[in-house]
Amino acid sequence: MAPLRLRPATPDDLPLLTRWDDEPHVLESDPNDDWGWATELARDPDWREQLIAEVDGVPIGFIQIIDPAREDSHYWGEVAPDLRAIDIWIGEADYLGRGHGTVMMRQALARCFADPAVTAVLIDPLASNTRAHVFYERLGFRFVERRRFGLDDCFVYRLERSDWADQLNAGQDEASSVSR
Repeated sequence: MAPLRLRPATPDDLPLLTRWDDEPHVLESDPNDDWGWATELARDPDWREQLIAEVDGVPIGFIQIIDPAREDSHYWGEVAPDLRAIDIWIGEADYLGRGHGTVMMRQALARCFADPAVTAVLIDPLASNTRAHVFYERLGFRFVERRRFGLDDCFVYRLERSDWADQLNAGQDEASSVSR
């Protein structure tokens, strides 16, 4: 698989992101959100990162990482400090099912947990999106609750720092046993 890199999203990405918003597979997982791209791409608050995932220089997906206690819409309501929340999708349908989402998510999690104060990461896939549930559970997320966000019926999942660290250690142990 070609290397995947994350770069900051910019106002130049507006046509790309608005096109992705109309893709059937994106609408299926995020039908009711208006991301306000024209406004949001011009903003750079210190509580948020908006990233474009690229493979061989080709934009394939989007990630947003927020501090849910500090973000200005209060989407998550009252939450503890030192959490992060991630939104992620692959915009280009040709890149679905090729492992890029896993790489994107692992890179996003590494960014989140690079801050030693961060204790856990939250995600909120639609309750009906069983493929996303399996994806997140495979990455170590644990179901917390079913919750309504606006018009969307969602499952809230959480990945604790200790579970992330255990996964990293297991991966290193596996890699070192293979190289022996």
